[in-house]
Amino acid sequence: AMAHICRISRILECPRGNAMLIGVGGSGKQSLARLAAFISNLEVFQIQLKKGYSIVDMKADLAAMYLKAALKNVSCMHLMTDSQVAEEAYLVLINDMLASGEIMELFPDDEIDNIVNGVRTEVKQQGIMDTKENCWRYFIDKVRRMLKTVLCFSPVGSTLRVRARKFPAIVNCVQIDWFHEWPQNALESVSKRFLSEVDVLPVAILDSVSVFMAYVHETVNKMSQIYLQNEKRFNYTTPKSFLELISLFSKLLIQKDSEFKERIHRLENGLIKLAQCAEQAEFLKKDLAVQEVELKIKNDAADVLIEAVNAESEIVGKSKFEATEKQKKVNIMKEAITAEKKSNEEELRRAKPELDRAAEALNTLNKTNLTELK
Repeated sequence: AMAHICRISRILECPRGNAMLIGVGGSGKQSLARLAAFISNLEVFQIQLKKGYSIVDMKADLAAMYLKAALKNVSCMHLMTDSQVAEEAYLVLINDMLASGEIMELFPDDEIDNIVNGVRTEVKQQGIMDTKENCWRYFIDKVRRMLKTVLCFSPVGSTLRVRARKFPAIVNCVQIDWFHEWPQNALESVSKRFLSEVDVLPVAILDSVSVFMAYVHETVNKMSQIYLQNEKRFNYTTPKSFLELISLFSKLLIQKDSEFKERIHRLENGLIKLAQCAEQAEFLKKDLAVQEVELKIKNDAADVLIEAVNAESEIVGKSKFEATEKQKKVNIMKEAITAEKKSNEEELRRAKPELDRAAEALNTLNKTNLTELK
């Protein structure tokens, strides 16, 4: 990484220093380019692709960079990757910018006049005639000095080869830095650095795991070459995939460690519960033995009580039978008395008039009548 930073910084510090960084995805091209730009005090610019982004928008972005670099004296670095080449026509503009610095129809005529007027003072200070052509040429030269272009392309497939043939300036007018596979010690160093952040990984095996990570990556690279020879198909392993391997290992390690800790916790709780249950079972056995003795005594007393109750029940049954018979006789007598009462009431009803008349006749007697009767 330090070697690449030195190379990129040397390129950016050169007059009209433009670079092409070639390497598979995830090699660190963009990161190292940004770091080198920071070292050289360059402002990084990247186009932002969005829906409807066209060649017109690309020209507008490049024009803004031109004005910032030449008129505002801001050193810039234009960083462009494979993913930002949505159309091959974009590379026409990049090719012209690298070859001569002049892009066809980048500025309208009125904007060109403003640019010429903006640099006229500087042109005079340089001792150059301030003609329009000289001012424009000074503007373009200043842009080429202040604006650096860094292309981050991948060698995978035939895309880069075709582009180099169609747009020769992207190869001829840049200095190329190849990003090759990481060496063994780099893989071990990076894996050890990231794995040291995993708290659940024991320190004693950290070195062994980091070496094994590098061995796995190297083994996959060798198998990819054999796969290419046998099947004529490419399989690329990038530094990014190596970092993803480390990330996946760390994630699985943390996840499994958490699962095992949870299982250990559950096992410990289960053993504690079993021990408590065993203690409670012993206590219950002792309590049960005492209660069994008490229960036997109470059962014996209950048997005696049941026999007494059964005897009393027989007596009560006989008494109930006799009471039932008496009740029947009483009912018969009650019916007879009721019938006799009704008959007597009927006779009383019939005799009542005579009784009333006799009472009235009795009321008419006096002492004289009694004397006569005597």
